[in-house]
Amino acid sequence: MKKISLLTKIIFHTSNIGLIILYLYPGSILGYLAYNDIQKQPQLTSNFIIFSSNHVYAFILLSVLGLISHHKNKVNILFLYLFFISIFLELCHILIPQRDFEFRDLYGNFLGVFLIFLFFKLLRFFKQIK
Repeated sequence: MKKISLLTKIIFHTSNIGLIILYLYPGSILGYLAYNDIQKQPQLTSNFIIFSSNHVYAFILLSVLGLISHHKNKVNILFLYLFFISIFLELCHILIPQRDFEFRDLYGNFLGVFLIFLFFKLLRFFKQIK
């Protein structure tokens, strides 16, 4: 069981570092890999009303990985970190060349973390009722 716990933490922290690199690189690494164009950003699905779908998916995935790896302890600190990094990384785009700060991306980041946070709180609530 300790090996699985260690593996999930390694996956979470590796994904976290990968997301930070993708966010802070001036240009699109994924666009370069997919289209051989650093200026073009791959779009998984069309954006939701005021949310960037790619950002929602990225932060849902990161939040789920974090929750799986830290489900027994430090969950509140985990979610504080995830909310902080979702805001901080988007604000960094103000300073990074070839990147733009967009509220749609910021809202998508925040929504991705919030959905998993809400799921976790509801799950905990219903477990306490039983």
